[in-house]
Amino acid sequence: MTGSSARLAWALIGTLLAATACTAKAGPRAPVPAPAQDAKRASVAGQQTAVVAGGCFWGIQAVFQHVKGVIRATSGYSGGSAKTAEYEVVSTGETGHAESVQIVFDPSQITYGELLRVFFSVAHDPTQLNRQGPDEGTQYRSVIFYSNDEQKQIAEAYIAQLDKAGVFPHRIVTQVVPLQAFYPAEAHHQNYAALHPNQPYIVFNDAPKVEHLRQEFPDLYMGK
Repeated sequence: MTGSSARLAWALIGTLLAATACTAKAGPRAPVPAPAQDAKRASVAGQQTAVVAGGCFWGIQAVFQHVKGVIRATSGYSGGSAKTAEYEVVSTGETGHAESVQIVFDPSQITYGELLRVFFSVAHDPTQLNRQGPDEGTQYRSVIFYSNDEQKQIAEAYIAQLDKAGVFPHRIVTQVVPLQAFYPAEAHHQNYAALHPNQPYIVFNDAPKVEHLRQEFPDLYMGK
């Protein structure tokens, strides 16, 4: 099932599935620990960027829009070329893109490793290959797109740490690859979860992620 048809199907299912929304969650065996290797908290305010992918960008964006220290989160595409960075083309799964989210954050308020902890804990299931929930295809793969050597080292060390600790019932399949470019998605995909809170796909798949962020990381949660 393509991304477009899967989302349409969820929209038609309606409130029956929405009633069980609170159970939709990635399943680590234990609380995901903080990364043993991380960047130091900056002493002054600033801006840095992280790009991650893990299923439909609506939910990833919604999660990070509620994280303290995040200045903005933008849905988009990474991993393919500019000429095919359009939703209907990316949805074929043949462009090399992943639905991604660009996170601009203040490193004096939150570290790169703390963002990755949220990514692995509540934003998606990092053990699913080329899918998340009802969405299937390479465009829904789990990826960390690093922009420098420090981000690469932190990401790789964290994945190794989580696998060694057996935090998840299966091995993490998240790719760690260099960021070539990030292309913002179309306007109607931005802030989608916030603008359509009662849409069944959002209720079942994405709202629970934000709620789990609030429950598991109360010190990081920022209500809106």
